[in-house]
Amino acid sequence: MRIVVALGGNALLRRGQALTAENQRENTAIAAEALATIAEGNELIVTHGNGPQVGLLALQGNAYKPDEAYPLDVLGAETEGMIGYMVEQELGNRLPQETPLATLLTMIEVDAKDPAFDNPTKFIGPIYEKAEAERLASDKGWDIRADGDKWRRVVASPLPKRIFQIRPIKWLLEKQTVVICAGGGGIPTVYNDAGTLEGIEAVIDKDLASELLAREVGADLFISATDADSVYLDWGTDDQRGIKTATPDAIDAYDFAAGSMGPKVDAAVQFARLTGKSAAIGALADLAGIVAGTKGTTIRDDAGETVFH
Repeated sequence: MRIVVALGGNALLRRGQALTAENQRENTAIAAEALATIAEGNELIVTHGNGPQVGLLALQGNAYKPDEAYPLDVLGAETEGMIGYMVEQELGNRLPQETPLATLLTMIEVDAKDPAFDNPTKFIGPIYEKAEAERLASDKGWDIRADGDKWRRVVASPLPKRIFQIRPIKWLLEKQTVVICAGGGGIPTVYNDAGTLEGIEAVIDKDLASELLAREVGADLFISATDADSVYLDWGTDDQRGIKTATPDAIDAYDFAAGSMGPKVDAAVQFARLTGKSAAIGALADLAGIVAGTKGTTIRDDAGETVFH
């Protein structure tokens, strides 16, 4: 089975944790333990978030003069390499030694005229108290928004249009390689007026980029691994119910928070609807059960009546 697993940001850095290499390494090791349970016997492609890591590099770049700071597309490429290295090494330590692994820097085309550039919404970087966030926004020209009871920087999140490295990704899969790619939603690129490809200041949504990747590689199953064991209705109330199986139309009828489960559900619905195959959302620790269909939320056309856990 060909499986794309999109690791949520919590797989690499839990909310409120210090952005240290040690913390990221420990969390990556936990993610690798779960990934190893489904790697053997399947073709595995791993994607991941990078918001905190990009934000950290951007803060480090403040030591430079404003016109010398590295743009977000370059910082995104740096985090793809850094996180890919950790995932590749930790996963390699848990798989048979002969298992090939590869991290691929992945450029993804977006539209320079995407309306997202007029309404930045994508969180990157650390969390701040409101006063500190407002000071940084004033000093650095950032856009900021509330993220729960904290505040964070936001940037544009245009839709992914095309994955430039799709052919080498497929070549690697054909050689039974575990591929780590499209990290952080991929490196956002556009064609300028001269027809030349260049990077652009943005962050592509990781869930949407992963869904596009899953379709283009012909994945049999697309999984969003997060910190919730299922998609829930009436979350946080006495009536909350975890969805076990549902059709794309059934789950699409409900509203989910844009800052948490919403993008994952949207991506899963799109994959299931466009391919006729299964998409799933669930806890990282439950990956083996998600693949077996006993854990998480599975979305597929032939699911029939919605079933709850």
